[in-house]
Amino acid sequence: MIPKYVLFAGAVAIAAGTASAQTEMSFALDWKFEGPAAPYTHAIDAGLFEAQGLDVTITEGAGSLDAIPKVATGAFPVGFADINSVMRFLDQNPGAPVTAVMMVYDKPPFAVVGRVSQGVSAPADLEGRVLGAPPPDGAWAQFPIFAAENGIDIDAITVEPVGFPTREPMLAQGEVDAVTGFSFSSTLNLIRLGVPEDDISVILMADHGVDLYGNAIIVNTDFAEANPEAITGFLTAIAQGWQAAIDDPDTAVKALLKRNPAADADLEKRRLQLAIDDNVLTDHVRENGMGNIDPERFARAIEQTKTVYEFQNEPDAATFFDDSYLPEGDVLMLK
Repeated sequence: MIPKYVLFAGAVAIAAGTASAQTEMSFALDWKFEGPAAPYTHAIDAGLFEAQGLDVTITEGAGSLDAIPKVATGAFPVGFADINSVMRFLDQNPGAPVTAVMMVYDKPPFAVVGRVSQGVSAPADLEGRVLGAPPPDGAWAQFPIFAAENGIDIDAITVEPVGFPTREPMLAQGEVDAVTGFSFSSTLNLIRLGVPEDDISVILMADHGVDLYGNAIIVNTDFAEANPEAITGFLTAIAQGWQAAIDDPDTAVKALLKRNPAADADLEKRRLQLAIDDNVLTDHVRENGMGNIDPERFARAIEQTKTVYEFQNEPDAATFFDDSYLPEGDVLMLK
């Protein structure tokens, strides 16, 4: 059980200073500097955070679960992580000072990505096949729900624990028949490795009965309570960054390439566009704006999680998501 942190004091100290000073905030990403991170790097370079009185630095992550303990310990005041993993983390660590404050992936990119030539085109095809799954992967964490919703016998699948760097290469080489991952990452990584697009099957869990949300901005709650204006300003710049990336993806990707010069600009632009089209700019977001959640849908997501995960404590949605820091006005109305 994680104690009620005094460790966050370091993060609060970072934000200390005069009212006119820029508040320093370190932002922990879920993954590498790839297309979907472009709205955040662009927000830095375009001065969107600076306009909110913030001096933001951004750090790569190692998976959808990676940022949660970083933020919970106060090492980072803000991060980007899978909200479903936040739910489980808080159940296992009651009182840990971390919660989600802004939904970004209204439709989660959790997917099973397979090779048609190896017999994987639909959920049922996974039985009798080899599935590569990185243990820290957010999509793998939700796989039991996907399997239950589609009547898949997990015992009939050979699950091969793989590392993130070897996941797509193993699929490209035929060492596994499918992998779990984010749709935009695994798909384009396979294309980069030379796998023909018509040989790639993308099975989005959200299209096959998984009624969950995806990644969200998370905060250290002690830091947020001490610095509410900084958090609201941060979320304002995040929304502005996504709108800028929607309006001009080429410019957004240029900011990304400064952090990852080895990346392919066209590939990362396509990865960004996939995230926008499939995960961020959904019909719900167009109508209601980004950032908030539908309480009824979130309640269904919690109930669905209960079918495959035994909560130690009765789950409370208010513990997992706090909308009080979201900015007001039209800034959240992406178009």
